[in-house]
Amino acid sequence: MSVSPSRRRLLSGILVILAGLCLSVWLAGRLAERQAWAERSGEARDQLQLYAQSIRTLVERFSSVPALLAMDGDIRALLRDPEDRARRQALNERLERLNRAAGANVLYLMNLQGEALAASNWREEGSFVGHNYAFRPYFQDALRHGGGARYFAVGVTTGVPGYFLSHVVRDDDGSPLGVLAVKLELEELQREWAAQSGVLLVADDFQVVVLSNRPAWRFRALRPLREAERAELVEVRRYAEQALQLLDRRVQWSIDASADWVQVAGPEGRRDYLWQRLELPELGWTLHLLAEPVSMADSMRSYRLAGAGAWLALAFLLLFLAQRRKNRRLQAGIRERLEREVSLRTAELRQAQEELVHAARMAALGQMSAALAHEINQPLTALQMQLGSLRLLQAAGRDQEVLDGLQRVDGLLQRMAALTGHLKTFARKSPPGLSERLRPAAVLEQALQLLGPRLRKEGVQLDARLDPEVQVVGDGIRLEQVLLNLLNNALDAMAEAPERRLWLSVVRAGEQCLCCIEDSGGGIAEADLPRVFEPFFTTKPVGKGLGLGLAVSYGIVRDLGGSLEVANGTRGAVFTLCLPLAPPAAIPATLPPSNQEVS
Repeated sequence: MSVSPSRRRLLSGILVILAGLCLSVWLAGRLAERQAWAERSGEARDQLQLYAQSIRTLVERFSSVPALLAMDGDIRALLRDPEDRARRQALNERLERLNRAAGANVLYLMNLQGEALAASNWREEGSFVGHNYAFRPYFQDALRHGGGARYFAVGVTTGVPGYFLSHVVRDDDGSPLGVLAVKLELEELQREWAAQSGVLLVADDFQVVVLSNRPAWRFRALRPLREAERAELVEVRRYAEQALQLLDRRVQWSIDASADWVQVAGPEGRRDYLWQRLELPELGWTLHLLAEPVSMADSMRSYRLAGAGAWLALAFLLLFLAQRRKNRRLQAGIRERLEREVSLRTAELRQAQEELVHAARMAALGQMSAALAHEINQPLTALQMQLGSLRLLQAAGRDQEVLDGLQRVDGLLQRMAALTGHLKTFARKSPPGLSERLRPAAVLEQALQLLGPRLRKEGVQLDARLDPEVQVVGDGIRLEQVLLNLLNNALDAMAEAPERRLWLSVVRAGEQCLCCIEDSGGGIAEADLPRVFEPFFTTKPVGKGLGLGLAVSYGIVRDLGGSLEVANGTRGAVFTLCLPLAPPAAIPATLPPSNQEVS
């Protein structure tokens, strides 16, 4: 079964949203995880700083002790005469007291051969007295450099790891007499660390763990040792008889330059740790803190919800924008179709209006047809009688009278030609949008010419005040149609009036031309005034009109850029036609076409 393109697009959009949702949730979880590890790394770094400070405090506390004791006169005297047993015993007791006061583990003095002549632990079973330590680097370095030396190693006598501080003892002439050393046993410091969280490892310059808060981690190598390094360590007996086991670790990913996420196969099994490092260059040590993973479920859940919410918000925003763009395209298409439809309907309405205007014009001609026929019939009758007289005059040889009669015939023919020519022009369809300079007074006179028979028949008196210089721009035939409608309505209104009189005026009023037509027909009812220009509204009896004349006239005037108003005067209705004046022109205004065509 085929799937429609719209359904395929919908399914594709849903798949994209779901894929983006899964990706955003996964990325948010990874971000939460990395953020949690970064925060834990900062905590571990601060914790290592505390460990480092405690080690520095302990070492620096005794760093100056060997140098000070190396200047003691009793120590020099014993080194000059090592066989003096009384002096040796007195120095043993003195070193014991000094060590007890200083808080160190062991103070001892060695001659140039590395043999311990006196020690603060002379009373103990593991006394250093009599043992030779010439192989120790701290002894060799002190003599070689003529100053102090530092070294970490497991005690060959006691088997207890310690940090050794040594300094050469010189005679008055500057020649070396021996070496004074201080051993700092860090067991107490390790016991203090045991209660702390995580696994603390202190590695020496060979990356061998020498101190730890977890005893099982001690003497583990953090990197493989080369054969030369192993031989050196055996020679100096740095770790005594301890077997150095390589710590198996695998870096999962790096957090920063000093922290990694590491999988370690340690004494407690294979686990994941945050491995944080801190260098102690002055001691040659590196501090390592292995922090166990903490629960990240809450943090990851929050980040994932936030990521999902952000993705869904973005997806819905994109969908909203896409839908809005689609709606805009649809609206643009609908608007374009509506504009075409409106243009089509407007053209149809304009055509219908033109037909209506022409129909109204023909209706006006129909109303005037009887009077016009009578107007044309009179010259025809006179013409027939005149032609009969001309035949008699011609037979009698009265040529001059024949010529005079022919001139009268020519006058009658011109009168008929002017009337029928104007009727032909008025009846035709004028092109839409026609614009010409007109004199409203001349147009009104032509309208009166068409209504002349009715005016004479009904005995209507005219009172005209027409300014022939006033000019407007428009369609002369349509303007004449408006004036004919207004004049016909005025004549209809005066049909039963005792006095039939029309007041006509064409005047200039500012930038406007005012054409007023007032009758003596008694006016229009006040209630009907607002509806006069409505289509199909009429106050005439049934069968005397459709109520379209004034509506058509109102539309024509509006198209010409003017206005048509109605009010009641002192004797009857007053219709005021207002048109804008024509702009100044160098050429005179043309007469309406009805004065120029002859049928």
